[in-house]
Amino acid sequence: MTDPLTLRLAATVHTARTSQGLSAAVLAGNSGVSRAMIGKIERGDVQPTAVLLAKLSAALGMTLTELIARAEGDGRRLVRAAEQPVWVDPDSGYRRRSVSPAAGRPLELVEIELPAGAEVPLRASTFLHQQIWVLAGRLRLSEGAEVHELDAGDCLQLGSAPDRVFANPGSLPCRYLVALVPRAT
Repeated sequence: MTDPLTLRLAATVHTARTSQGLSAAVLAGNSGVSRAMIGKIERGDVQPTAVLLAKLSAALGMTLTELIARAEGDGRRLVRAAEQPVWVDPDSGYRRRSVSPAAGRPLELVEIELPAGAEVPLRASTFLHQQIWVLAGRLRLSEGAEVHELDAGDCLQLGSAPDRVFANPGSLPCRYLVALVPRAT
């Protein structure tokens, strides 16, 4: 049985793709996600992972937060903590909470909880300025060959590496806040 957010994500990916006039084959080529997997995601047959959603959202010209906010379909300016959308990656347990109201663009705040020992590879977005502020625990962030070891209270402005790996080398969950702002074009 598919949960309601997965079904709304399916419809959102399909709508974003078709509104841009993209075929599934073109989106597959732009994102690196197979056409068959895109079909499964758009039908709601699978709960997509963080890696898949990040690839698709980047290829569609939006952030993962924006994709999830569109799926939530909410334009409120105030979102209470209990109402903030939470998405959990079925593979890693990576938990992503959209803190910012959908109407709060261009700034987005996202709280991440990375379980102990978890590792999540994500493709970097070239159209965003991002900073990470570690709230609790330890985060190891690899940007290409550069590795950053971050502890609670540390703040890092992300660089321009094409791919990143977020890892929690500690024995406790790591919580961090990501601030995202579109780059000026």
